[in-house]
Amino acid sequence: MPKNGKAVKRELDDDVTESVRDLLSNEDACDDSFKKSSLIVGDHGGEGKECDVEEGVSGGEEEEEEEEEEERPAWNSKLQYILAQVGFSVGLGNVWRFPYLCQKNGGGAYLVPYLILLVLIGIPLFFLELAVGQRIRRGSIGVWNYISPRLGGIGFASCMVCFFVALYYNVIIGWSLFYFSQSFQQPLPWHECPLVRNKTSAYVEPECEKSSATTYYWYREALDISDSISEGGGLNWKMTVCLLIAWSMVCLAMIKGIQSSGKVMYFSSLFPYVVLICFLVRALLLKGSVDGIRHMFTPKLEIMLEAKVWREAATQVFFALGLGFGGVIAFSSYNKRDNNCHFDAVLVSFINFFTSVLATLVVFAVLGFKANIMISKCVALNTNKIVGLLGTDIERSLIPHHINLTHVNQVSAEDYHQMIEIIKGVKEEQYQALGLDPCSIELELNKAVQGTGLAFIAFTEAMTHFPASPFWSVMFFLMLVNLGLGSMFGTIEGILTPLIDTFKVRKEFLTVGCCVLAFAIGLLFVQRSGNYFVAMFDDYSATLPLLIVVVLENVAVAWVYGIDRFFEDLKDMLGFTPYRFYYYMWKYITPTLLLVLLCASFIQLSMTPPSYSAWIQEEAKEQMLPFPPWGIAVCISLVVMAVMPVPVVFGLRYFNIIDDGASGLSTVSYKKGRIIKEAARPGEDDDASLIRGRSPSEAPSPMPGNDIYRKQSAGGPAAASAPNGRYGVGYLMADVPDVPESDL
Repeated sequence: MPKNGKAVKRELDDDVTESVRDLLSNEDACDDSFKKSSLIVGDHGGEGKECDVEEGVSGGEEEEEEEEEEERPAWNSKLQYILAQVGFSVGLGNVWRFPYLCQKNGGGAYLVPYLILLVLIGIPLFFLELAVGQRIRRGSIGVWNYISPRLGGIGFASCMVCFFVALYYNVIIGWSLFYFSQSFQQPLPWHECPLVRNKTSAYVEPECEKSSATTYYWYREALDISDSISEGGGLNWKMTVCLLIAWSMVCLAMIKGIQSSGKVMYFSSLFPYVVLICFLVRALLLKGSVDGIRHMFTPKLEIMLEAKVWREAATQVFFALGLGFGGVIAFSSYNKRDNNCHFDAVLVSFINFFTSVLATLVVFAVLGFKANIMISKCVALNTNKIVGLLGTDIERSLIPHHINLTHVNQVSAEDYHQMIEIIKGVKEEQYQALGLDPCSIELELNKAVQGTGLAFIAFTEAMTHFPASPFWSVMFFLMLVNLGLGSMFGTIEGILTPLIDTFKVRKEFLTVGCCVLAFAIGLLFVQRSGNYFVAMFDDYSATLPLLIVVVLENVAVAWVYGIDRFFEDLKDMLGFTPYRFYYYMWKYITPTLLLVLLCASFIQLSMTPPSYSAWIQEEAKEQMLPFPPWGIAVCISLVVMAVMPVPVVFGLRYFNIIDDGASGLSTVSYKKGRIIKEAARPGEDDDASLIRGRSPSEAPSPMPGNDIYRKQSAGGPAAASAPNGRYGVGYLMADVPDVPESDL
């Protein structure tokens, strides 16, 4: 026995005596609610001691909470969970945003800043969200209320952003469903411009003739778009039906929670990879595809030094992983508590990155094929011009002898470029007047397209030249539907899980109600001017609010909850201490980079006047128009409504309008053998291992004076419920690491 062993033993005896008195005084109040065993956590502050139960609770609010915890859904397998996270993070942006940014910002050189920022921002924040969801086993509202009740508005802000994004994201799924339904035709309906027939003649639709067949089909046949956002034009019934089908699919997949959506994930998450690989193999067999890939990955190193490239790379990393939406936290909350979420974070992040690279290869292989076709048409057209100018403006002696101009279609791009170089060298001053196009594949590939322009115009045009084009069109748009649904499941889960955890409503009713409400509001996006509202919501409803949410998440964990305390939780949960790298990332580097990104995004939005790209029917081209005053007000309202819950909840908590300890939002529950309920107490800063979710046998007592004891039922064997045999006449003794068991 150590020197002070007697003193320690005497203090422990006194504590046990006090514990017996407290137990006897509370026995009457608690005895009725015990059948097998009970865990009582005494509070020396004297406010309302609670009888927290583990098994066999009969009656009362505690029984309901235990039953809910026991019934909390869980993933059927680790594969299902990984597919859910991959399906949520890999979305439409990987297919139509990343390739555009890669081509715009230096080709292969863009991958360097993207990878650096993925390591500095993406993986640490993704790991943080996975860890807090798995640790606290609640949706975004419950998680942030538990960590700091005053920052509870973060969860509500996440729900608001999820709802705004879901409104317009499902419209894009509706557009994909429309194109999917129209792809079962040979030839495809956007293969060529339609003819307008009158009594005497037929002519090509002027709007289509001025643009292209696929552009005309997108703006006029699919969207029937108006000339400005102010011209509503009534509902587009085709898109209304498609939106209804899209919301019905989401509702049916989500109505049973992860039990139903988890099974759908096997198809919705894996099918896009099958399609992308098939497209890549097919595209590589087409002429010109290698030109597209070569153009894509030719690095332009000087562009890497521009701040804009790093800002756009950081923004893409941020949105690619779905940070701040709450979907990551919601999916993670259904995990087992000892799941290795660090491995999941790294795995999903790099799957996301390699999916973006795969999609970029596919897009530019197909666009290279399309560019080759456009160059062939350009060469034929301009060779005809040269033939017409021979003998007048161009001497025949300037044409190389090996080039045969009698068969214009047989003139290659190399022969044409040789001809115009000779003509340009001889006719320097008159060359511009000849009106000959350079027909450069580089210029064709530099026509950067993204978003709907890439998916519904450029890619669809390329597919019309594929052999068996209807098959490839069906596959492509089915892939877009699946990519969209995977992201929608995570987005809707980010709304439903926090609300169900907080307000204890039935999942089925809330899911149906949410989908019906979203469809009703979504009718705004399927009127003739709906595409302009989609662009508005995409630009203003998510960017700034999500950045603010994630900055607050990082600050809440690293500075409010405490980075050292969080590391202890991670060690307890994972079984090992995470790399020290994450300590410095979460505490210093990542929040600093996020604040810089937030400021840069705010400056960029404030310096760019709110505008949108409108399709002018008479001119058959896009034109940038400023938003009307009411449109600017809507843009500002979207940002304000999304972030408003944060200051509102903070104010209500700060001025004690809502008591920090009175709300059920800050409770946390665990499985049998761990705490069932732990009420959050403002200002309490102890290292109680019970709060960290350890079983009583593993946990050092936070303070010797806390009353922790277990009452046994008469029928239950002590050995079965007594971890490590540390009982003392029906009481669970507090662990004291400094004192040997024999001395107790």
